[in-house]
Amino acid sequence: MEKEKTTIINKIMTIIGTVLCIILIPILIINCTLIVKSYTNQGKVPSFGSRFPMIVLTDSMYPEIESGDLIICKQIEAEEVKTGDIICFFDPSGNGTSTVTHRVMEITKDENGDLAWVTKGDANNVEDKAIVPSSKLVGVYSTRIKGAGNIAMFMQTTQGLIICVICPIILLVAYDVIRRRMYEKKNKEDTDALLKELEALRAEKQKNNEK
Repeated sequence: MEKEKTTIINKIMTIIGTVLCIILIPILIINCTLIVKSYTNQGKVPSFGSRFPMIVLTDSMYPEIESGDLIICKQIEAEEVKTGDIICFFDPSGNGTSTVTHRVMEITKDENGDLAWVTKGDANNVEDKAIVPSSKLVGVYSTRIKGAGNIAMFMQTTQGLIICVICPIILLVAYDVIRRRMYEKKNKEDTDALLKELEALRAEKQKNNEK
């Protein structure tokens, strides 16, 4: 009974450990890749392949996209953008690094005659003041993970890093240590039991020989 209980506990812990690894390892790989790219390609939005994640901070695209969502955008050529597409772009009225994700209302040209777009947030009453030159394009909206942006922002804090990364790693290491000790203890108990059994057999054999 005790052996079955220990086996069940080990299976449960193994499943939990596997799930944590499946969740944490991809997140760590993606985060490390994005961090490295953010330093090696300054002035560009770090991407993973041809896609990149963005955290939404406002409700300007509500209800299509909400504040706190994590959106996935895809890098495309400016000529592929169509009216009605939701694009991510460097804000032409911003500081050069802030990005906006709004819908294309009209395809036009800028003062130099180059491709540009008139954009608008779905929840806004008016179109954006400045047109968006094609040189400011970052990508086109593909999909969203509702509320995941809040989690991503939390994970960037010290508290989030401790809770979501460091604590699970410590738990996994602690579990592995405990599992190994339990395994060694079980092996020792089995070995001791076997030695006692052999000793009993020897004693019985010696007793029979004396007769």
